[in-house]
Amino acid sequence: MTLLAVGINYNTAPIAIRERLAFPTEMLDNTLKNLWNLREISEAAILSTCNRTEFYYQADNDNQSSLVNWIADTKQIKPAEFTPYLYSHKDSQSIRHMFRVACGLDSMILGEPQILGQMKTAYHAASQAGTLGRNLSKLFQHTFSAAKKVRTDTAIGSSPVSVAFAAVQLAQQIFDKLSEQTALLIGAGETIELTARHLYQHGVGRIIIANRTYDKAHALAMQFNGYAINLAELPNHLAEADIVVSSTASLLPILGKGRVESAIKIRKHKPMFMVDLAIPRDIEAEVAQLRDVYLYTVDDLQNTVNQNMDSRRRAAEQAEEIIDTQVEHFMAWLRSQGAQETIRDFRTQAEQTRDEALQRALSQLNGGVAADEVLQRLAHTLTNKLIHTPCAQLREAGANDRHDLIAASRELFKLR
Repeated sequence: MTLLAVGINYNTAPIAIRERLAFPTEMLDNTLKNLWNLREISEAAILSTCNRTEFYYQADNDNQSSLVNWIADTKQIKPAEFTPYLYSHKDSQSIRHMFRVACGLDSMILGEPQILGQMKTAYHAASQAGTLGRNLSKLFQHTFSAAKKVRTDTAIGSSPVSVAFAAVQLAQQIFDKLSEQTALLIGAGETIELTARHLYQHGVGRIIIANRTYDKAHALAMQFNGYAINLAELPNHLAEADIVVSSTASLLPILGKGRVESAIKIRKHKPMFMVDLAIPRDIEAEVAQLRDVYLYTVDDLQNTVNQNMDSRRRAAEQAEEIIDTQVEHFMAWLRSQGAQETIRDFRTQAEQTRDEALQRALSQLNGGVAADEVLQRLAHTLTNKLIHTPCAQLREAGANDRHDLIAASRELFKLR
């Protein structure tokens, strides 16, 4: 049997292809069962995210034609339209690939943690659909362990690599308790949404979202138990904000020195942390001159992000070494499975010999034979029966000059 990982990702395929090969979570159950019904495939799982679709499966061989035809039929797409973008890995390389994906080493953002949760979703979906067997199930469990070890033993995920996350981490350094702070976010685009999400996850006390279009602000605020205001209401709420993050497409500054100075007076000079993530800037540069205001620009945070990316790259090198070791551990387990059937048969044979000898001994006891005599006969009979076949085979091996078999036997039975 062969373990395979076949798929497309953000590096190999344009978004138009990735969209067509995506599998929504709610459809995975039937999709997996249909894939598993292919004659060549004995185990299967599917990982599908916005950046990748990958098929992990065990098959009779490494011929991918059945999978390719199944994808084409399922997605109503011609093979020639997607096969140029496919990559595939076999056995140890497929194991390594799964480990790297789960650790975020194959992600668009190096070390991002979300992919591990998506990998777990893929595992649970396949488990629920009944398409996992012993090998693939064990591989997923080992994948999760490898990812945990990488997270624990390296700094791969400890440094923020988005300006939104860097802003929130900086806020945590300035304020002892985010739970007691109010955050005012200006804008309603992707950066502000990401900032709101990070603040919410870190337990910020209150979120206010200001935007030129109130409906957009309201829709975003609802996701994080926040409060929405129109941009025109900004002067009335600025003094409430301990944290201000702005990212709009405005061509002119939204907050000037005078307006912020008035808010600081109302706050009785309680510190205000401000982050301007917009280009052109939303907050006048002169605001930084005010006492009790900590103003950072996107360039300030980008330097932090760049330093953190360097740190993650160094951590990634350590992670690759951990993965090398973990791949070898799993391959050793996989190789050991080839001996399981022989071990099982050997144990069954030994237990049958034991049961026969035990029955004879019990009969002798019931017939009045002395217990010590029965025990001696049992030990003698059991020993002879257990070593009879191996001894006969060794004698035959000696007669046939099978010294390799004799040497293997000495190693197998640990004979000095």
